[in-house]
Amino acid sequence: MTSTTRPTGAGQGGPPPVKLAFTTPEGRRRSTPARFGPEARRDRLLPPLIRNCILDDRVERCVQVRLAAPGAANPATRTLLENETGTALHLHRAFAGTGCESLFPQVVGYELDTAEPFLLYAPPRGKRVALTQVIPASEQQDFTRALMRALVLLDGQGLVPRGISPETVLWNSRELQLWGLDAVERAGRQRAPWGAAPYASPEQRLGEGTVDSRDAVWSAAQLLYRLVTGRDGPAEGPPADLGEHRVLDRTFRAAFAPRAGGRPTPAQVLDVLRPGEVERLRLLVPADETRPHREAFEEALRLKRQAPLARPHEDSGPDAGRGTGEVLCPYCLQTIQLDLTKLFVADNKMQYRKPLDVSGITNPVVRDDIMRGAVQKCTADQDFPEHVIPVPYLMNGRPLTVAMVGQSSTGKSHLLTQMIAAITDGGLEPFGLTWQSVNPEQHARFVRERVQPLRNGNVLDHTAALGLDDFARFVESLLITDARGQVRPVAFFDLGGEDLVRTDSALRFLLGVDALVFVVDPALALPLPTLDHARQRWGVEVNRDGDLAFGTVLDRLPKNGPYLDVPAAMVLGKADLLRFQPPVDRWLTRPPATALDPALVRAESRDVHSLLRRYAGQAWLRPFDTMRRCTLHIASATGGQEDRGRYPAGTGPRRVLEPLLALLATHGLIEVPGGAEALAVGETPGFETVPGQRRRARSAGAGGPAGGDDQ
Repeated sequence: MTSTTRPTGAGQGGPPPVKLAFTTPEGRRRSTPARFGPEARRDRLLPPLIRNCILDDRVERCVQVRLAAPGAANPATRTLLENETGTALHLHRAFAGTGCESLFPQVVGYELDTAEPFLLYAPPRGKRVALTQVIPASEQQDFTRALMRALVLLDGQGLVPRGISPETVLWNSRELQLWGLDAVERAGRQRAPWGAAPYASPEQRLGEGTVDSRDAVWSAAQLLYRLVTGRDGPAEGPPADLGEHRVLDRTFRAAFAPRAGGRPTPAQVLDVLRPGEVERLRLLVPADETRPHREAFEEALRLKRQAPLARPHEDSGPDAGRGTGEVLCPYCLQTIQLDLTKLFVADNKMQYRKPLDVSGITNPVVRDDIMRGAVQKCTADQDFPEHVIPVPYLMNGRPLTVAMVGQSSTGKSHLLTQMIAAITDGGLEPFGLTWQSVNPEQHARFVRERVQPLRNGNVLDHTAALGLDDFARFVESLLITDARGQVRPVAFFDLGGEDLVRTDSALRFLLGVDALVFVVDPALALPLPTLDHARQRWGVEVNRDGDLAFGTVLDRLPKNGPYLDVPAAMVLGKADLLRFQPPVDRWLTRPPATALDPALVRAESRDVHSLLRRYAGQAWLRPFDTMRRCTLHIASATGGQEDRGRYPAGTGPRRVLEPLLALLATHGLIEVPGGAEALAVGETPGFETVPGQRRRARSAGAGGPAGGDDQ
């Protein structure tokens, strides 16, 4: 952090104030005239700018960290500012009112969904220790204890400051303040190269292994050596003269180990400095309020595991129809099979009116290629409106139909578009799956009209409503080949919420659906102050009764057991609105999955269930309560909110593929440890099978990790 200058422009004759609107740490919107001082680079190697500021409505001094438009156009640079904002808000929630908040920068407000995003801090307390040659001996003990208290508190939150250096630690002879929040990372994440010698640990500089709280202990030890001796220490191990400094040698010799495994933790160091201090700090952290909600989730899974399984339909399963060539038409729900006399291809107006006769084509390669672009008219139900089916859909066994469910404006279309875009970008390859379009022309049109505009930062139109006599329409369909070489069509449908309420033919389509994605709009579900601005902008209110479209679908699906057995995924969409709200902040920043870990899927499901149960109420969890196999996910199709009709830095989808991966695994296209059943409902603990133990299970829950995303 650079030192800031005295703000100018606040008096008469200075520059006029600028209107500044931002969100406060409590989630409220604030708008005020603001005056700014001169601007400088905060770090010569990074784009963020820093300047002093006065907020005129309260004559409040603060510091603004911002990105100018050129820097903000870089997604990686935006991500750094978002991470810094998330860390500042996390620390505010954790320590406000505890007396420990002064150890960290105090956030005043932020605005990130704009062309020039910014973050506001209260003025720094103290000066950078880089400006001090050595710290007086009378202050060394207090300085060391304060620094280690900060590290212990961060470690308790699962956070590791990777940027500790003379530039980021402030001291005023009595109080310490640790800046550099842009360099904070979650413990357990893969290390990325960060920092410079000697303050960054060797493995941190190389980006080897996973982030560890003992990385920060190395940095603290190097900083203290610098402040005691007036010179930097070696980059790879303990200083040769460490024994000449008794306190440093006694407390920090092991901290200079070249690998994290050989260093003490922050708590172990603080226990040496001040026995009992670690326990006192732990008592300051508020109690976990999510525990009863996590236990309710585990109890719900236990009941699902113990419920009798529904009797499968005769036509279910991926091989259904392979022997007879019959599949279920997703529109009229009648059986249909390939009929070479009913094939059509698109004419010059892209209408399927041109008959196709393949009888004279003897080359099988040419024949298959032509048929990939053809459709067949379905006449299985003469009273149903005219509709066509892509030919590959009829040639690869039972299709898997995936339907998006939710009210209009919940972000279903954006989510589905980014989900399919992630597939075409190779997102299924780590799981042993490959894809091919069912109909090349249809796929090219989808990319041209949906994927490319959204990636370029354009807001997609809402799904067009169906007519009263209309039926479900394909959005896109793909041929998915699994690791065993089996091919299965996967078709995606996206209906506007009002269609599910008033269009009977759309509901009839749901009788044959294979998988459902219920999309939860946080603005409608969660009465959090952070979402008030979005609700005001969109003209919506919190609905405590749940999504009407959810109930309509669940009431229409056939039920032949205690639970509906259609695999489902619930997605908390538009999660960027809550990207600084626990537990969303933990999951949304995780890198894309490259393997399906049932324990992680279950942990994410538990966290989303707890969030909805705590704030939205049970009505919003009806799909999970009604459907036996239902995972819960966090996703953002855009990564941020629109600003004047566009996404300022394009779109940055996050975790859009995970819900579909869970559904594909449930249908057997992806193999997972413990099997597809365990992915959705968890493995049965041994005590559930022991007579007389059910009462203990009900009170204690079914176990499993109780922590965050890195279990």
